Amino acid sequence: MFKEKILKIIKNDARVGLFLAKRDIKRANKWTTILIVFVMIFTFLNLVVVSGILVGLIEGSVQANKARNTGDIFISSFLNRDYIDQSVEVVKVVENTPGLANYTARITSSGRVTAEFRKTLLKDELPNAVGAGLVGIIPEQEDLVTNLKTAIKTGTYLSSDDPDGILIGDSLIYNEETPIEFPGFTALKRVSIGDSVLITIGDTQKEFIVRGTIKAKVNEVDSRVFMNQSELRKMMGTSLITYNEIAIDLQDGIDEDLAKNALVSSGIGGYARIQTSIEAQPKFLKDIQKTFAILGNAISSIGLVVASITIFIVIFVNAITRRRYIGILKGIGITRRAIIISYIYQSLFYAILGSIIGMILVFAFIKPAFIAHPIDFPFSDGILVATLSGTLYRVLLLMITTVIAGFIPARIVVKQNTLSAILGR
Repeated sequence: MFKEKILKIIKNDARVGLFLAKRDIKRANKWTTILIVFVMIFTFLNLVVVSGILVGLIEGSVQANKARNTGDIFISSFLNRDYIDQSVEVVKVVENTPGLANYTARITSSGRVTAEFRKTLLKDELPNAVGAGLVGIIPEQEDLVTNLKTAIKTGTYLSSDDPDGILIGDSLIYNEETPIEFPGFTALKRVSIGDSVLITIGDTQKEFIVRGTIKAKVNEVDSRVFMNQSELRKMMGTSLITYNEIAIDLQDGIDEDLAKNALVSSGIGGYARIQTSIEAQPKFLKDIQKTFAILGNAISSIGLVVASITIFIVIFVNAITRRRYIGILKGIGITRRAIIISYIYQSLFYAILGSIIGMILVFAFIKPAFIAHPIDFPFSDGILVATLSGTLYRVLLLMITTVIAGFIPARIVVKQNTLSAILGR
């Protein structure tokens, strides 16, 4: 019985508070209301967009690594092995993988690339050379999986009937626009499309012609030299059909983990390391992801503080300037609780309206714009990461902050003596 009475009082206060809130909002200066809503919109955008861009900056790198390098499933040799054991058998299993769209098998080696190799060096002058990872590919097959052709920065893509052509990663070439030089780091200088370079593997050397440069914004791609697979085999002095990497592209809707489990169940897990695109991510990418997520949350927290202070000031000033009105309400029997609830309703009104408009802007305009036109960062194509669940969580945080920011000043003013408030003292 007592509980029912308490609930009835609370419900009554809530109804009265809602009535007072509606009345105050309708009578409020429209420009003040618009200004407050704008503050809430930009606070919401700060919560969602700023952190979304920070996370999206790295997410762009993650997606690029998957699209340009590993594919959905990445098979590589064990760390203590030079190549994938039973490579031919592994490829046969891959070709029969359920949900397979395309795959590319690569061979890799390390070597040295020397430009201006016919130039006579002066005393103590170092050769224009750089150590690089060499990758043998079947150009058409590689492009089906990684779209490597679209990553060509200058020049043209490789063709299978070009035994002398190579593609050089952009990180191996000195760039006048973003010059990077420090001890221990070397890059090829004065290298242009059509130039000849000398590639050395052990005691074997061969001249190649630079057909194009690659800028995929993936370190594992941009720091490599690509050539036809047959030529790299000749330089390595082997006729064995072995591979070091196999990147698999699955059909849309096929789960990576299920595909991986199917490959492991087939028995090839004993010959090679099988990873999903997430597992094959470089460790530094995972670390940067966590770092930027923390930074995004920190910046969002600052936005929440700004929003709470704004609401606090608005409610406090509003309540102070209407002390006499509040005193009269208390004098005619309106409870303190109902008056406080009315100001909490007003705070929620501003926050909800700002959040609704903010969500429309994010999902209808800003996110599609980022998808169509990613930010061209030097090391990734930045996108906006904004999920519905994550956004609703931030809306909830904004609501809680707003309720607290509306409650405190309202309670401070309402506690004032009723007679003093009516007399304006």
